[in-house]
Amino acid sequence: MTFPKCFFASGYAPADPVPISGTTEFNDPNPQSTLVVVSFYKFADFPDYANLRKPLKELCEELRVSGGIILAPEGINGSICGTRESVERVLEFIESDDRLKGLRQVESPVSPEEEAIHHGHSSSSPLAAGEDAPFRWDHVRVKLKKEIVTLGMPSVSPIERVGKYVNPKEWNALIDDPDTVVIDVRNNYETRIGKFKAAVDPCTTSFREFPSWVENKLQVADTNEVNVNLMDGNNDSETESSTPKMPQRVAMYCTGGIRCEKASSFLLSKGFKEVYHLEGGILRYLEEVPKSESRWVGECFVFDKRVSVEHGLAQGTFKLCYGCKQPVSDADMEAPEWEYGVSCPYCYSLKSDEEKERARARQRQFETWGIIGGPDKGRRPTSKLDSSTRYSSQLSSSI
Repeated sequence: MTFPKCFFASGYAPADPVPISGTTEFNDPNPQSTLVVVSFYKFADFPDYANLRKPLKELCEELRVSGGIILAPEGINGSICGTRESVERVLEFIESDDRLKGLRQVESPVSPEEEAIHHGHSSSSPLAAGEDAPFRWDHVRVKLKKEIVTLGMPSVSPIERVGKYVNPKEWNALIDDPDTVVIDVRNNYETRIGKFKAAVDPCTTSFREFPSWVENKLQVADTNEVNVNLMDGNNDSETESSTPKMPQRVAMYCTGGIRCEKASSFLLSKGFKEVYHLEGGILRYLEEVPKSESRWVGECFVFDKRVSVEHGLAQGTFKLCYGCKQPVSDADMEAPEWEYGVSCPYCYSLKSDEEKERARARQRQFETWGIIGGPDKGRRPTSKLDSSTRYSSQLSSSI
């Protein structure tokens, strides 16, 4: 059977650092002051999750740990950047709650250039806060949400059951087996720049679409086999009878492993028996498996300002379109649809002229003031002069 190609695998340079007193020195030989990015999550029964927000945010701000953290009744999910000592203190604080012990973590290195920007050393950054750093050095977001990863199905609980974890060193043997259906659980803008060889790509635009894709394209047959119907719009009996039947073994992967937790729990609830997922996700695979033995093709999209990483978690080549937050290559930025801060070949036709003009206005604000919204953004407006002062001023100017 021939599958649609959709389903199968096939910026700027920072300025020289300018040391600033009171900050970590560029290329500091002390490993405790070297920056790291740590992504982490833990599913847990956490009904009082909102109580953690204030102390966690205050600790991150005190230690100058940046990034984003999500708290929800089902647990915690985050990615933070800071010195190793500071990041470890934040993680220890989180795990001081017994329900959050055993965080699943993936650590990524930070390049010397990113370290310089992170500490505000780059004079070319309008914010002097690292527009191209993994995260703004002076900003951490701690958000409260209904789910730490949004599937839109509260009944699916990885706390109760998940698929079997497969470590990166055993992953190749599993996906090389022709009886294994390999599924990429990420979205189309992620799979576009990299995926495992021969992986099935659901072509979703959000994780919420995954359950409906499973219902429509990946079904458990009465014969304890899996019907994989990946052809759109073919529901006649002739097509159904020609649909290949595959063994009920599914192996899934995603960026860091969290989406696979929910996806595997969902498949088990639908009657699938053999459900596996890559422990630590693509990031751990790229870190631990040598490139010479790798089944990975391309780069891995990450949800911070690195945009993408390669084998060994080295900085990738993709940049970000700030108009749609999708990864773009050097070739994409040569296309006529590319306009920095406004559009790229993937969003140009989806944006109206009004939307593009608003994006241009935002970009002009950033280039002029270094912050969107102008120099008073986020500050209290200047107090108005009282009537007597205003009168005196007018009188003086008239004289």
